[in-house]
Amino acid sequence: MTYSDDPAQPTGLPPLGKRIGVISDTHGLLRPEALDALKGVRHILHAGDIGDPEHLETLARIAPVTAIRGNIDRGDWADALPETASITLCGLRIYMIHNCKDLRANPEAEGVDVVISGHSHKPRIEASGSPLWLNPGAAGPRRFRLPISLAFLWKDVDRPRAIIHTLLA
Repeated sequence: MTYSDDPAQPTGLPPLGKRIGVISDTHGLLRPEALDALKGVRHILHAGDIGDPEHLETLARIAPVTAIRGNIDRGDWADALPETASITLCGLRIYMIHNCKDLRANPEAEGVDVVISGHSHKPRIEASGSPLWLNPGAAGPRRFRLPISLAFLWKDVDRPRAIIHTLLA
């Protein structure tokens, strides 16, 4: 797992316009630090537990947003969000699901490059095989002693790469 504490000087990251911002579990709290870190990304993926529909509008002022519904998202606005999403960005086939324990598909057999999930609040990058598994952690209220984080995703040569960006330790 790789971490960066400075979004302006992360090691090995491509230019901002080639990065995808990945955020999850904001739970109604969209931190200014998260907005600053996401400035200049090409696209934002929100892996659920948004908590406030206005946050999607705020994120959309930074970059296009693809969001899925998490287990705390309720109401008409949340019903309009899908439970999963398949999207191709920057040449990467990405599958999003809030809780990876609910995954019923076979991402490897379906040619998915990256599986993005949230729910656990634990940042995780697992790149030991295909696909790459990414949980950006939680960018909302602190839970337990877990860091407040989001992630950046990009394509490097022919493979996906990701980095966890800690907002608050």
